[in-house]
Parts: sequence; C-alpha cells; structure tokens
Amino acid sequence: MMSRPVLSTGLRWLWLVLVVIAIDFASKQWIMNNLMLHESMSVMPYFNFFYAHNYGAAFSFLADKGGWQRWFFAGIAIAIVVVLLVMMYRTSASNKLNNIAYALIVGGAVGNLFDRSYHGFVVDFIDFYVGDWHFATFNIADCAICLGAALIVLEGFISPSGKQAKNKG
Repeated sequence: MMSRPVLSTGLRWLWLVLVVIAIDFASKQWIMNNLMLHESMSVMPYFNFFYAHNYGAAFSFLADKGGWQRWFFAGIAIAIVVVLLVMMYRTSASNKLNNIAYALIVGGAVGNLFDRSYHGFVVDFIDFYVGDWHFATFNIADCAICLGAALIVLEGFISPSGKQAKNKG
C-alpha cells in the first residue's frame, strides 16, 4: 500500500486544531484567573462572562449523575477525534471546507476533553442573554464545534452538484 504525503491530505489543516486548542485554553485560563466561580462580568449589553463549571455535556446534559459521565463524555470525545482525524487523512487537502470543519470540531473536542480530564468539568464562560433569559453558558471549544458542524451542513448544501460532476468526470 502506497502512502501519500501528509500535506496532500486534510491533515494539512492540523494547524487550525492547534489554534482552536490554544485560544480555548488561554480564554479558560483567563476566566479562571480573573473571576470567581459563578461570578459575572458584563462585557456589553446582552453579553457577559460568567464563570461556570459544566460536569455534563451540552446544556449540562447528565451533569448531576455522580461522575461516571466525565469518562463517558471523554470516551465519546476521543472516538470523535480519532474518526475525524482519519477522515481528514482520507480527504484531499484541497477540500478546504470539510477539512476546516473537521479541524474546528477536533480542536473543540480536544479543548473540552482536556478540561474534563484535568479538572473533572468543562470551564464555560460565554453568556448571552435578553432580559432575564440566558442562553446556556458555553466556551470557545463549544463555538468551534458548532461552527464546524454548521460548515459540514453548509458543505452539504453547496456541493452536491459539484460532487456529482466530479464523480461522473
């Protein structure tokens, strides 16, 4: 079996994974060093930094289940990272949208995996609100994961005819 150069694969986009991890880590460190747990800092209307610990998954799903969920979600994150890295390897580097999406998701998953493994919880701090209504508090890793997922959906809408033309040609 002949291997192809890594830079010709989607793994060329691993630099974006590192950028996401670095920004996520730095932002969480800043929050932990500058705010007390459950302290809020107004940034602008409708937007606060609010330091929270999330022991569960999105929207604190399973947060109150006694601790087993920490390893369950860590296992899911590891599986997702492995699958997406394989997909990046199998995808051409020129398929930018998919590779950027995969890299964002991998970076976000690794950022939250680090928190979950090291702290036992994920540090959340981004708080959007209107009046008394607050959206679930989240972080940079969560933003990267959501943006990556949105790009995958977007790619599905903008590329189907292009894929069919490439497959026929």
